[in-house]
Amino acid sequence: MFDKLFRKKSISKILEDAAKGYGDHGDSLHKTLGVRDLTAFGIAAIIGAGIFSTIGKASADGGPAVIFLFIFTAIACSFAAFAYAEFASMVPVSGSAYTYSYVAFGELVAWIIGWSLIMEYGIGNITVAISWSDYFTGLLSSIRIPALGIDGINIPDWATMDYLTAFNGHAHADALLNAGKSMANLDDATRIANNAWVSAPTIGGFHLVADLPALGIIIFITWLVYRGMKESRNASNAMVVVKLAVILLVLAVGVFYVDTKNWNPFAPNGVSGVLKGVSAVFFAYIGFDAISTTAEECKNPQRDLPRGMMWAIIICTILYVAIALVLTGIVKSDTLAVGDPLAFVFDQIDLKLMSGIIAVSAVFAMASVLLVFQMGQPRIWMSMSRDGLLPKKFSKIHPKYKTPSFATIVVGFVVAVPSLFMNLTIVTDLCSIGTLFAFVLVCAGVLVLQNRPGVQRGKFKIPYVNSKFIIPLVFIAVIVVCFVKFKTETTDFITNKTKIIEPTTFIKSLSDQEIATVKGEISASPVVLQGKQIDAEAYLTNLTPAQYEDFMNKSSIETDKKFEGGWSLFKHKIPMWIFLIICLVITYYCVTKNLSLIPVLGLLSCLYMMCELGISNWIGFGIWLVIGLVVYFAYGYKHSKLGQQIAEG
Repeated sequence: MFDKLFRKKSISKILEDAAKGYGDHGDSLHKTLGVRDLTAFGIAAIIGAGIFSTIGKASADGGPAVIFLFIFTAIACSFAAFAYAEFASMVPVSGSAYTYSYVAFGELVAWIIGWSLIMEYGIGNITVAISWSDYFTGLLSSIRIPALGIDGINIPDWATMDYLTAFNGHAHADALLNAGKSMANLDDATRIANNAWVSAPTIGGFHLVADLPALGIIIFITWLVYRGMKESRNASNAMVVVKLAVILLVLAVGVFYVDTKNWNPFAPNGVSGVLKGVSAVFFAYIGFDAISTTAEECKNPQRDLPRGMMWAIIICTILYVAIALVLTGIVKSDTLAVGDPLAFVFDQIDLKLMSGIIAVSAVFAMASVLLVFQMGQPRIWMSMSRDGLLPKKFSKIHPKYKTPSFATIVVGFVVAVPSLFMNLTIVTDLCSIGTLFAFVLVCAGVLVLQNRPGVQRGKFKIPYVNSKFIIPLVFIAVIVVCFVKFKTETTDFITNKTKIIEPTTFIKSLSDQEIATVKGEISASPVVLQGKQIDAEAYLTNLTPAQYEDFMNKSSIETDKKFEGGWSLFKHKIPMWIFLIICLVITYYCVTKNLSLIPVLGLLSCLYMMCELGISNWIGFGIWLVIGLVVYFAYGYKHSKLGQQIAEG
């Protein structure tokens, strides 16, 4: 049973099938792509919702210091890119991480990777669709045609927002209003979400809130993909030129409005604030690995794939850092938690024309990303279906349009339905953790094959640097720094020291009676109040850490609402403990097996970013994997073509 779960594909058999144009890979593909084309494809895939949307939330959390997170993420992705390139050199066929894992680890892990890639392409497209909706509705509201009496086309808030955002926004607004904050003092995002919930039509108490523009673009893109519309190489290159032109225009104009005072403090929320943007920043890089799926179409995959990936990552990193500095220089970073940060910034400095140009370009740029990824997911399922791991219907090709028709329709539903009720943060985190998991396994796959005898090598191989001494020294150095420079934080982490709950979360957890109690305690506080009306959330937020701790210690509110400790605190640290344990195991193998340094660094850095995503995302990812395993054992295990070939001898 165990051997059957980890039955592996032969590299020679995969290459033979691909050369003959049958088996897992369908018809042979034309080898037309060079380094420039691959770089353009990488930029086309990377520059989308990341730079037009999620960069705003990351900048709001980390401030200008978020640029260091972009640089770290780029380095981590570069390590992973080397691993992808080595596999693409060994197995220069379509299939990406799914095919690579079939070679290195066997069928079960390949299935898990294929299943988790749904989170990259499918769940990732939900994020792009939501971001597209933000820019599209913003573009409509900016339309002014006096001759026709049009002063902006405004879609109701309840029809442009997902259900969870509206529900949570209403709950947040209620808590803050009860705490003494006025509606005018609520932040824009909370006020709009509250209005969407309050103004939405109801049926039996159920609020009809749905992001209809997001649903509309998904249906339209799915229809295009079903009909067989394909982006040619030239069209993709042209789209990259348009995207880069708009971004360079943003930088050229925006740099004149930068106020360096907005960069102080550079890291307003400290290291934790910067790391809070891990999923948003990593999401900005998702797409470079899609280059590896074009291996069969490269003129020289062993040489061109690594170069294409690296150039795409380098160019996009420079652009991301520059954009982050300009955005946080024009306005205060804490105002950037919006769905359309580039357009928002220029709207704030009253450059309506720039805001309109950005909105128009974003609508087309993100639609193209939707198209690319919406075409990718059905083809992954088609490949898995041809291996027997999914029903034959998923590999059915439409007789007229020559597309995987059934798989395309299913992907449309998988993306469209969740976009109605899942918010941007949830889908970004799920997409990031699924992709990072794939990166971790690809890096691990290179290490597994490193010393395996009889493995057919490609022309490109990751430059070998022995990690035997480097990784242990780095591990020891990190421990020393943690206990010397960050002694308090490290000790608190290990001892699971009780933590004070931050003001906004504290206020939101209180009942009306408890809010009244807190207001009474604030009235008796020696700290001078500003204004006549007590705004409990604003008051507590403006206290110094020492004053806030003193207030919470004296407050009569239940302790578990003021402090987080025990299991409720420890559970959030479980991913980091997993990371530390794996670090020890990897260090042991580096010493005993002389592992190659670059894939080790790729594995550890990607795993670290996974751990920063939090326990709730790990639970969601775990549930998704369990569902996948149920599907595999119910169908894939029994119908595996590789299993049937082995059984037939």
